[in-house]
Amino acid sequence: MIVALIAACEIGFWVLLAAGLAFRYLLRMPRTGLALLLCEPLLEVVLLVATALDLKNGAEPGWAHGLAALYIGYTVGHGHRTVKWLDGHAAHRFGGAPKPAGPPRYGTARARYETKLWLGTLAGAAVAVALLQLAVWYVGDASRVGSLESWRLTAWRVAGIHGLIALTYWIWPKKAPTDTQAKEPATAKESVRH
Repeated sequence: MIVALIAACEIGFWVLLAAGLAFRYLLRMPRTGLALLLCEPLLEVVLLVATALDLKNGAEPGWAHGLAALYIGYTVGHGHRTVKWLDGHAAHRFGGAPKPAGPPRYGTARARYETKLWLGTLAGAAVAVALLQLAVWYVGDASRVGSLESWRLTAWRVAGIHGLIALTYWIWPKKAPTDTQAKEPATAKESVRH
């Protein structure tokens, strides 16, 4: 049941997002669109309540309950950024707004950007671990919560790997091409043709 609910929440996320953007930009009803976009967090509340009720009704804590916690954590950590990114592109495509700037590509600016992404992952992991710990306490039987405890390690592992990736942008920042580097490939192509 929980897996189906996670899938339904994911589908519902994209349906509400598409409907909210359509109302904002295609139908020129920005308040209705905003209201639909603000309903997105309700999906996570539904999933959280359903997971708690499932455990209360005696369901064996399993991987689906852990996945639900990670899904909610991911939405807390990255959901706002996803909605904002898509809203910017919809505003450009359908609302006449300027094209949103992409992420920085080089140097310290890119490292800062990657660090902000990682902070979202870290926040998501913290939320997931907190929810999993609450579930462990809620179940109250150490012999039944092994899978929930392993999901806590998974959340921290994902945050740690993402943190290492973000760190590489500080250690080995990608440098912007210089004018001579930008011209070299064209010169090389010309010499191959002759």
